[in-house]
Amino acid sequence: MAARKPRAKKKQAWYQQVNWRRWGWLAFKLGLVLFAGLLVTGIYLDSLIRDKFDGQKWQLPALVYSRPLELYPGQRLSQKQMLHELKLLNYRPSSKPTSAGQYASGGNKLVLIRRAFTFSDGGEQTRPLLLTFDGQRLKRIQNADTLKDLGYVRMDPVLLDRLTGEEIEDRLLLRLDEVPQSFIDTLLTVEDRDFYNHGGVSLLSIGRAFFANLKAGRAVQGGSTLTQQLAKNFFLTRERSLWRKVQEAYMAVIMDYRYSKAQILETYINEIYLGQNKAQGVYGFGLASYFYFGLPLNELDQDQMALLVGMVRGPSYYDPWRYPERAKERRDLVLRLLLDNLKIEPPDYQVYLARPLTLLERGQMSYGRTPAFMSLLKRELKDKFGDSFLSQSGLKIFTSLDPVAQLAAEQAVTSQLDRIEKERKRPDLQGAMVISNWRTGEISAVVGGRDARYAGFNRALDARRPIGSLVKPAVYLTGLQKGYNLATPLRDAPLTLRNQGGQTWKPQNYDKGYRGQVPLYQAMAESLNLPTVRLGMDVGVGKVVDTLRALGVTQPIQAFPSLFLGTVALSPFEVNQMYLTLASEGLYQPLTTVRAVLGSGNQSLYQKDVKAERRVDARVSYLTLFTMTKVASQGTARSLAARFPGAILAGKTGTTDNLRDSWFSGLDNDELVSVWVGRDDNQPAGLTGANGALQLFGDYLDRRGVNSLQLAVPKGIVWANFSRGGKPVASGCAGSLALPARLDQIGPTEACSSGGDARPDNPVDWFKQLFSLNEEAIPERG
Repeated sequence: MAARKPRAKKKQAWYQQVNWRRWGWLAFKLGLVLFAGLLVTGIYLDSLIRDKFDGQKWQLPALVYSRPLELYPGQRLSQKQMLHELKLLNYRPSSKPTSAGQYASGGNKLVLIRRAFTFSDGGEQTRPLLLTFDGQRLKRIQNADTLKDLGYVRMDPVLLDRLTGEEIEDRLLLRLDEVPQSFIDTLLTVEDRDFYNHGGVSLLSIGRAFFANLKAGRAVQGGSTLTQQLAKNFFLTRERSLWRKVQEAYMAVIMDYRYSKAQILETYINEIYLGQNKAQGVYGFGLASYFYFGLPLNELDQDQMALLVGMVRGPSYYDPWRYPERAKERRDLVLRLLLDNLKIEPPDYQVYLARPLTLLERGQMSYGRTPAFMSLLKRELKDKFGDSFLSQSGLKIFTSLDPVAQLAAEQAVTSQLDRIEKERKRPDLQGAMVISNWRTGEISAVVGGRDARYAGFNRALDARRPIGSLVKPAVYLTGLQKGYNLATPLRDAPLTLRNQGGQTWKPQNYDKGYRGQVPLYQAMAESLNLPTVRLGMDVGVGKVVDTLRALGVTQPIQAFPSLFLGTVALSPFEVNQMYLTLASEGLYQPLTTVRAVLGSGNQSLYQKDVKAERRVDARVSYLTLFTMTKVASQGTARSLAARFPGAILAGKTGTTDNLRDSWFSGLDNDELVSVWVGRDDNQPAGLTGANGALQLFGDYLDRRGVNSLQLAVPKGIVWANFSRGGKPVASGCAGSLALPARLDQIGPTEACSSGGDARPDNPVDWFKQLFSLNEEAIPERG
């Protein structure tokens, strides 16, 4: 038995050796599999990272800007309007402006430091400005540092909106050189103090966070590096698992190896999730700065930066609107960390600590406030560039919207409808207003309804109603084209028209009265129906339709005599288009909202270059405009002459049957305004053009300011004297009319005895002439 013991020991040692080799070989094979798995995973993750990092990281929304406010001495701009512009631009009041985005006002002067901005035609740097105002005019512009006079400066435009698709996350991209160093210091102090020293993962950060959280009794620091956070947000899901943490760490190491710290930091700043704006997430500190404070990141104070950085830990948990005390506590903790790490001085710390949360009102980020205009813009973009245009990333769209005009229009519509309802007991009134620059054909403002912030039914574009007497300038223009002059007598007497079916139509004037013979310009000024119908019948319905088409009307037009009194249905936008051709003396150009479009690299994709098309003889258009000035000075809109003494305006009132619709379209030297007032249910509004829409127009001019109309007299127009019979007569004839006329229609003048001093057929007209009665004796008509 003893002899067998060595043999058993030998056998046991052999099995141990075999087991060791077997387990060692198994471990080796497992190691190979693990290494291969890690290698394959690494290759996959590296490919995933490079595809996203090296390509287009984000689909950025299109930024929509207003027109830049152009400043020049003598401009129609009050100090109050300038302050409103600065408010929309989120400039901040300061006792002594020292940085971009600040201003101070006192007396009739305003000092500001204009922000740098990349316009559609190039970039401009910050600039200190001293503005001096005189009532509703900008009197002087100076460099605030040198006091050198300046002839022209433009402000940075207002960010109106951000157009995003369902697949586009909302963010405002920042380059690292646009981020202030104080913000970077704040971010790294709180989230990753060893950012520039670790290789993507930091055991030191994990240990420091553990002890800091243990000391505080709650989570005050995280152990993940910025690179790990970026990996989680950029590539991974929100799933909490060991495997996701492994992936996160692995990807962080790869990213740190592949890319510079600057690239990683810039991507993090633009990627981090910081809140929810309705259905859209708020991504990146650039957009979050506007979302919470209405300011660009480089204009935030240290306490505001601290709040943003503090919210990284939990944007919902630290939502400053829902949980202001919780958010302030987190902000103050960040400020304490900055103090402890010598990033801020103790006196500044006390100042920041004492400040309340200076937030925007929730949902009042500085865009999305012009839904009617944006609706028009989207339609134009689709028509010009197609359905997929806005899917491009990072577009910058420069528009013609004028925030000063937009505010004045919104206030005019709201305040006047409120007043009219109260004074005239007319409930449920609605209104719409379209304002354009008639020299450029650009839309300046759009109000789609009484509540200008409501993004629903846009009456300015989609509410087509009969336009009533707004059609009359087209009738008179047709007559002037055919050979009539402004003094041609038109008969104002009862009229019966019969169609082929035997039905009769007996149009009447608004006041049911008759004047016998009236000169053409007076018939237009007083908006008399009977002379207008007679003129239209003489030139022909088809010719009037042709004129409307030439002016830009594209809607179906029924060629019946009732057309002369405005049965054609148009929207306020279409009315503005029609009158635009008249205002520009017969030159047609389509109304537009888009001035320029830049791509994501600021390359030009579109620049407005619309060539106006001659549609109407300039002489005839001028004569028609002249009659519209008579509407404003002595006709149905004569209240404007009393409201704005000394100012020349042109316009036309419009009223439809049963007082259902009230219209006015008018212009000064810069703007063309088209206004509609009525009810959505098409019930009578009980308003004429004069006591409805005209009141909104007048209120708008009160708020906006007036530039007196200066009509350029085209070649071929001369002033001449006409008899009451419409014939040229020598100057000085008693009772003759001095009016502009086409030179080619002025033949030999007649002697005064041939009718120049003849008494008018209508006793009322004769009585007015005899006692020099003015237009106040004329009743208002539609």
